[in-house]
Amino acid sequence: MPNKPPYGLLLIAGNLTHQENYARALAADPRCRLIGLTDEADIPPRRAELNSMLAEELGIPLLPDLAAALARDDVQIVSVCAEPERRGRIAAQCARAGKHLYIDKPLGTTVEEARHVVAAVNDAGVTNQLFSLVHTPTAYRAKEIVDSGRLGDLSAIHYELMFAKGIAGTADLTRPRQEKAVADRFTFVDSKRELFCVGWYPLIFFPWLTGRRVTSVYATTSNYFFAEHQNNNVEDFSCLLLELEGGLTATVTCGRTGWSSHPSHGFHKIHLVGEAESVDLDAYEPHLEIHNDAPAWRQPAVGHPEDPMGFWSSTQTAGGVEPKTDWLPVQPAVADDAVSFLDCLQQGRPSDVPVALGAHAVEVILAGYQSAAQGQPVTIPLED
Repeated sequence: MPNKPPYGLLLIAGNLTHQENYARALAADPRCRLIGLTDEADIPPRRAELNSMLAEELGIPLLPDLAAALARDDVQIVSVCAEPERRGRIAAQCARAGKHLYIDKPLGTTVEEARHVVAAVNDAGVTNQLFSLVHTPTAYRAKEIVDSGRLGDLSAIHYELMFAKGIAGTADLTRPRQEKAVADRFTFVDSKRELFCVGWYPLIFFPWLTGRRVTSVYATTSNYFFAEHQNNNVEDFSCLLLELEGGLTATVTCGRTGWSSHPSHGFHKIHLVGEAESVDLDAYEPHLEIHNDAPAWRQPAVGHPEDPMGFWSSTQTAGGVEPKTDWLPVQPAVADDAVSFLDCLQQGRPSDVPVALGAHAVEVILAGYQSAAQGQPVTIPLED
């Protein structure tokens, strides 16, 4: 397949997925042109409606036959944002059709299906990238510091990532969480598995930064903030103690802590510990604080019925979610994730967040659930 732009972009899945953002980010680059939106034939009626809504918003046709859409000669890239339970098999199908892949995270819900995607991509030889936070100023700064050698030998990393969305304070703290060794559901209207969703970012960051894979994980999962998570038996907060190749130690605290927990997006900090020096990085430093007589920001009373935590941009306004405007991050210009993917495609080089790295992250996450359930460390790779 030629690697010269413009590239035809096919979308899989529509509103109430990250496709709302990915499609627009990719289409904003002049190297991409939208071809249409498609999905599997047996999706629920509401998913079909949401797909149609995004297609209409973007002014592109809704293509009812996934296989036929993948066979089109004018499609070079597929952005895959189907639910996690469907994502792996669809990504593999796209790779077998010879299409380059931009894939929502995480890659899938089982180690087996993640490895299946890796095999399909390797066989097809297509460019592939999973969304992450490594193409951000903070990650680039961490990479620059480590590569400079100023820290000496890197001995430990801590990554703290908390998303400030949702109405917190509703969980019953008298009901300590009892994790299950095998996660059996990942898609909900009113909550997410936060280790699965938020934990993805540090678990991609560590091997990206160091070139080392995780060899063991010791985890706890908790319900501290949201009744929705508790009622769905999914965690809103997690802690992980990791050992990476070469004896490097890494720790993670991640989760969702509610709109009122932070004046902007949430805590996003990276701590690098070396033999010679340690460095703390904050994704929201520097930031601009605005003090005036405007009314204070307030979280919505209820939220959108299909998105009470404000996960998706398409429902935030209708759900009463106002933007926070008195505490604004200031970031230097940097290539974003979509641009980085298109650069790889155009230059004929592999992405730094390929599906092989994503499959490893899935394995670590699932090992984390097993560890939290058993109360002991779990070795990686997991046994088949």
